[in-house]
Amino acid sequence: MRVFDGRLGLRREAWAWASYDFANSVFATTVMAGFFPVFLDRYWRGGLSHGEAFALLAWTNAGVAVAVVLLAPLLGAIADQGAHRKRFLIMFLLLGVAATGLLAWPGPGMTLSALLLFGVGGLGYIGGNVFYDSLLPHVAAPGELDRVSALGYGVGYLGGGLLLALNVAMVAKPHWFGLAGTVAAVKVAFVTAALWWGAFALVLIFGVHEPRQGLTPGSALVAGLSRLRELLGQLRRVPVLAGFLLVYWLYIDGVNSVFKLAVGYGLAVGLPADSLLLALLLTQFVAFPAALGFGWLGERFGPRAGITLGLCVYIAVVGYAAFLSHPWQFFLLAVLIGLVQGGTQSLSRSLYARLVPRGESAAYFGLYGLMGKFSAVLGPAMVAVVQTWTGNARFAIVSIVVLFLLGLGGLWALPFGRKALSAPDQRDPGNA
Repeated sequence: MRVFDGRLGLRREAWAWASYDFANSVFATTVMAGFFPVFLDRYWRGGLSHGEAFALLAWTNAGVAVAVVLLAPLLGAIADQGAHRKRFLIMFLLLGVAATGLLAWPGPGMTLSALLLFGVGGLGYIGGNVFYDSLLPHVAAPGELDRVSALGYGVGYLGGGLLLALNVAMVAKPHWFGLAGTVAAVKVAFVTAALWWGAFALVLIFGVHEPRQGLTPGSALVAGLSRLRELLGQLRRVPVLAGFLLVYWLYIDGVNSVFKLAVGYGLAVGLPADSLLLALLLTQFVAFPAALGFGWLGERFGPRAGITLGLCVYIAVVGYAAFLSHPWQFFLLAVLIGLVQGGTQSLSRSLYARLVPRGESAAYFGLYGLMGKFSAVLGPAMVAVVQTWTGNARFAIVSIVVLFLLGLGGLWALPFGRKALSAPDQRDPGNA
């Protein structure tokens, strides 16, 4: 029986579920957005130019997304048939933790080895999130979806920010921690990210109960393949759900691209690495309360209104980013991104969760993961192509605006229904 614990009126299982965001967000902050781009540019780059390293970073992010695209829907369908969501989450967790820890191994100029480990770590991070997201409808009551989803993003920014703060201090003052220098400090940062991710993931593993359906993994594979075919057929008959997936694919592409490439872009236009890392740290602590605030915004005005606010801010941010020339400008943009990043993602997740049948969440969230992670192909690939073609990172980053504009237009073209989006307790499941 689920028990309320009094904190924000949410169940203990909801808090245990959100703890995985607290755990795995360190890969997104310390590794993906923070130290990997810096180390690639300053330590693993070898004879490559700054622009070439930036393009390789973008292509690697795109390649990881392709791999998840191929795996997510099938694994989601299998997990639903056998109630193996946690089992698959653990599989991807172990993959990501191992690769993250091994990032301490490649030496100077070992570009390909570093990119390969980064890619495997990204696969573990993104693949695990498919099954983490699919547990949301099982730990939150229908009226709690916006708050619980926002809670996950909020504590995720807190966890990622806390470890990033420690890691930034280690790199700035390595002698305080008994380390030989900045190179050693960055390598230790990768190891601490792996340990943090694995340790805090245990809260979800032991704190969230997933009723089993009795199917073996082999039987679940056969049933999952059949269910996936049915699901794709059903999706064609639900235009609102299919339309939202397409729209989400467009705008979340921009969100993911900005987060993954921001530090690499700053390095490419000549901003100092220490300022970029401090700005990234600032983003995490701004994003923590902002994500929780967006949960309230979604319950008060509806998720579409909150998502719209976030996309408008992103359009302004990317446009202004083309004119960056001083660190203080990057700090300003970091604050703006922190205000809307987690909220845009959490309201997208909770809006989608309103549409998904509770007993089939992993398969449907496999499709959600498919669109969200496939979008991470398009954005980085666009940036990489424009960067390679023009040799100008400023032109490359502006290309992302197109995705936000298309996503925003599509979001308001979908017939969600005003009442359904503004009041969770009054929504129509076929119109939410």
